[in-house]
Amino acid sequence: MIERKEYSAGAVKMSFWFMEFRKVVGLLADGKSLAEVKKLNQKENIFAASTVARASQIYSTVSGRIRMLDESFYQVFLASDLATQKLFALVAAMAYDTLFFDFIYEVIREKMIIGSNQLADSDIRIFFKNKQQQDGKVADWTDATLIRLGRSYKTMLYEAGMLDKTGENWTILKPILDAKMQQWLENHEMAAFVNALAGVR
Repeated sequence: MIERKEYSAGAVKMSFWFMEFRKVVGLLADGKSLAEVKKLNQKENIFAASTVARASQIYSTVSGRIRMLDESFYQVFLASDLATQKLFALVAAMAYDTLFFDFIYEVIREKMIIGSNQLADSDIRIFFKNKQQQDGKVADWTDATLIRLGRSYKTMLYEAGMLDKTGENWTILKPILDAKMQQWLENHEMAAFVNALAGVR
């Protein structure tokens, strides 16, 4: 069972970093440790980051996400198609960031359940407003932070293949979960993630 962490606005500084996620999983599957990947990143800038600080931030976030999942996922991930790999990276990001998980579970999943495929900015505002009433930490965040956070969530879902943009409108694309991925999640007490992505109660 994934432990729930304190809500964080850290996602304003983060990206989906799928290619980087895939690279690190590949290195770990080849037998490298996270400490070795960290050293490699410091020496060789394996993510082609623009600055040393950015390289370190990418490593810290991507390794943090990967640590949220049992290492048995490496082989399932590497044997999957691109769409499934992106969903695995999304699941890791959700596990790493409790507020992002709640956003997908409470907003995106609910939309899919009721058969609505439109995500409006008002949906995001209502979500944050509710969280501000429930959580003192979120209540202290500025409007600017919440706007950036909402933008970051949309970008991550877009890059994961769960959102599409036409003009000003965002459309939710319900993913088809790969059976092996679904089974892996259910076997690791992550059925809530299956429900969040598949849009089921």
